[in-house]
Amino acid sequence: MVLAGGRARRLGGADKPMVSVGGMSLLDRSIEACTGAGKTIVVGPHRATVHQVHHVRERPPHAGPLAALAAGVRWVRAPFVVVLAADLPFVRPEAVAELLRQAAGSAIEGAVMLETQGRDNPLFAAYRTVALRRIIALTLAEHRSLAGLPIRVLTRSLALRYVPDVAGVSFDCDTWEAVALARACLKSKAG
Repeated sequence: MVLAGGRARRLGGADKPMVSVGGMSLLDRSIEACTGAGKTIVVGPHRATVHQVHHVRERPPHAGPLAALAAGVRWVRAPFVVVLAADLPFVRPEAVAELLRQAAGSAIEGAVMLETQGRDNPLFAAYRTVALRRIIALTLAEHRSLAGLPIRVLTRSLALRYVPDVAGVSFDCDTWEAVALARACLKSKAG
């Protein structure tokens, strides 16, 4: 599942998932990292992509990542769901596979990428679908709405394993400076 519904305030409101980095949109880069998925769900406004995806929207639009996650997980039939933000220019299928492998551990409800700065990224993770649904239902019962709630409401209630990012795949494009850096890195790798 790729979450692509944010407002991109630090990018001046640009359509961040459609920003091109290395000749490909950020959205398509996140989708390509999930090549082994039975179904790829994109939560956010409908956008053109070269991949077969199922588009859904959070209610209300722009209600935040927790509401987006709830909208997308309704369509998941697999025992695990990979959750990726649509702003990860260096995400790779190998990183997704490692998160899934780590999430499959007994008594573990998910695996979350630890960014190179040491901060966990719940939008670069693999979760047990049943655990995600359980916590979303409990949170909804407690708060009556998921709109505007931080994603940490979810993650602090799950038994998670944290996977260190040793390859720099957790870098995200939240600013134009980060976009420029990602473009330069990908250009130097291609050249």
